[in-house]
Amino acid sequence: MKFKDKNILVVGASSGIGLDLVNFLNLEGANIYAASRNRSTLWHDSIKYLEMDVLDSSSALASFLPNELDGFVYCVGNINLKPFSRLSENDFVDDFKLNVVGAASCIQQSLKSLKNSSAASIVLISSVAARTGMGFHASIAASKAAIEGLAVSLAAELSANQIRVNVVAPSLTDTPLASKLLNSPEKMEASAKRHPLGKYGTAKDISSAIAFLLSEDSGWITGQIIPVNGGLGNLKTTF
Repeated sequence: MKFKDKNILVVGASSGIGLDLVNFLNLEGANIYAASRNRSTLWHDSIKYLEMDVLDSSSALASFLPNELDGFVYCVGNINLKPFSRLSENDFVDDFKLNVVGAASCIQQSLKSLKNSSAASIVLISSVAARTGMGFHASIAASKAAIEGLAVSLAAELSANQIRVNVVAPSLTDTPLASKLLNSPEKMEASAKRHPLGKYGTAKDISSAIAFLLSEDSGWITGQIIPVNGGLGNLKTTF
């Protein structure tokens, strides 16, 4: 996977999967444009930073980006788990704004630069819950399923511009976002056992898949939802 001198935007780059991806791409020689609410102390000094909250506005992206953008990754997300009876209208609206409207707006602001690349790649993040029924996931599963629909539609529309659009759909991953779900040995053990491979994910598991989809090694892949979930989505190993 060759990223030297490639211009790549990572939205939501300050922690978890986004942070791991940024640090990997930086070591590979990419020019990283990072947009997030906070600057990470773990970034290399060469990383270009835009302070931005996608729930406010992404309009500053257009002037922040270079003329040519080779990769776009939207790593912003949340975990809003509640019984359906306790989910409010605002829960559904807020989750949709963060996951879907935020991604769409950032892509729109980046589109001119993406079209100027000879072979650009967009990667969005869904969830195993979008296609696998899980209790207490109604709001987040709905917005993540919408992300998948957005990606497939964009993949068709942008194919004429040689812009690929794909989605990575993880299961539970050990990141700050999921810290409450993995904050005790008992929770860690239970979470690992739910996955056929006997372990939950790491940020590296997901960022490696994203990096592959950004690279020219995946140059004939577009419009796909790539599960990275330890087998949770489609394997049954107990009877």
